[in-house]
Amino acid sequence: MKQSGTSSLLQDAVQDLASGVVSALRSGDHARAAAPVAADPEAEGLALAAVRVLGADALLPSTLLHTPPPPDELAVFHKAVETYPPGAQAAPTVVWSHWAMRRTLLRLDPGHAGSPGEEPDAAWLEGASWQLLTHQLAVLAALALPGEDSAVARAAAHRPVDVARGFVRAVRRRDWRQAAGAGRWLTLLDGVPKTLGLENGLDFVELMGGQDPLVALQSRAARLTRTGAFV
Repeated sequence: MKQSGTSSLLQDAVQDLASGVVSALRSGDHARAAAPVAADPEAEGLALAAVRVLGADALLPSTLLHTPPPPDELAVFHKAVETYPPGAQAAPTVVWSHWAMRRTLLRLDPGHAGSPGEEPDAAWLEGASWQLLTHQLAVLAALALPGEDSAVARAAAHRPVDVARGFVRAVRRRDWRQAAGAGRWLTLLDGVPKTLGLENGLDFVELMGGQDPLVALQSRAARLTRTGAFV
């Protein structure tokens, strides 16, 4: 029961954090994404874990809108990166998420961030079915940034039609989180079929799933990328 309660608290914390990011992206002002770590060890652990779950997107307003994050917010992000390194048996998506967070630190705090290190292996995406590819890309949507290169981004760029198929499948299955994540990638890709109707598709996903802050975050990021409003 205690574990279940902790999981519920973490889910709520992630939702609150995502809501803050969405608010900042919509307003164009930098609202706090990560609150300062509290003195209470339990609250501190929850805040750090929430940042780690959201990954690099916790600082997405600073990344897309080119506004420096408040020092205490940056400190929370730093601590989350150091507190939750991927284990030896971590899934590739976990390893890549951590690498993306370190790259974000290098971009936003170059004087105090070490190198993110070499890119993790992305071989598991080679030859993946279009369903698996879309699922994995949606999990790693924080890597879908304008002008940012990575092995994951290159894997997506080589298969725009498959990602489009995955987007349609996610919409049909009403998996709004996966659809929004896939849609975010599609805004960056060349060769997306015009018959997909991506603009209308993104509108539909945001309408149907936008009450979920995690869907709203990906939808808003896709919108900013597509319109170039972050420039």
